[in-house]
Amino acid sequence: MMKIGENTFVALDYKLEVDGQIADQSQPGQPLKFAYGMGMLLPKFEEAIAGLKAGDDFAFTLTAAEGYGEVIEEAVVELPKNVFEVNGTVEPGLLEVGNMIPMADQQGNRLMGRVLAVTEVVRMDFNHPMAGKTLNFTGRVVEVREITPEDLQGFAGGGCSCGCEDGADCSCGDDCPSDGGNGKAGGSCGCGCGC
Repeated sequence: MMKIGENTFVALDYKLEVDGQIADQSQPGQPLKFAYGMGMLLPKFEEAIAGLKAGDDFAFTLTAAEGYGEVIEEAVVELPKNVFEVNGTVEPGLLEVGNMIPMADQQGNRLMGRVLAVTEVVRMDFNHPMAGKTLNFTGRVVEVREITPEDLQGFAGGGCSCGCEDGADCSCGDDCPSDGGNGKAGGSCGCGCGC
């Protein structure tokens, strides 16, 4: 029976718990599918599942440093409201606490920022939503097989196996949060689809 390693295509059911709460999980009949070793998952996630085969269960913990890094205080900034204007107005409902807003820095890098507070200025957090968090994964390997050229087609153009559009950042079926500008691939679930 084939084991997870280089040149394998993997499908697995998983659950991610953070701070005692389910933060993300695969849906019944919709396992996370990925090409192992392509940088689509957190490196320590891949390391933890290496050598498993279909039917194997897994349970492991990633520290913040192994996951999405520690919280960077400098990534919390205050921006003037006019930064969010389009044609002189701010879209109604955009500047609500908790909203994730796609933005770009001066170098053109895409970032996702979470609105923390709105006063005369907008306080934004550009840390990954899972920065500073311990990630507890459990699950079962559904399938391991040799990778095919067809498996790689969706990934070559920036797509991913978790339902987001090409070029979008994603989180295994979530509403496509990005890497928060910290240079880590993928979204909040930790599976790290690197769209």
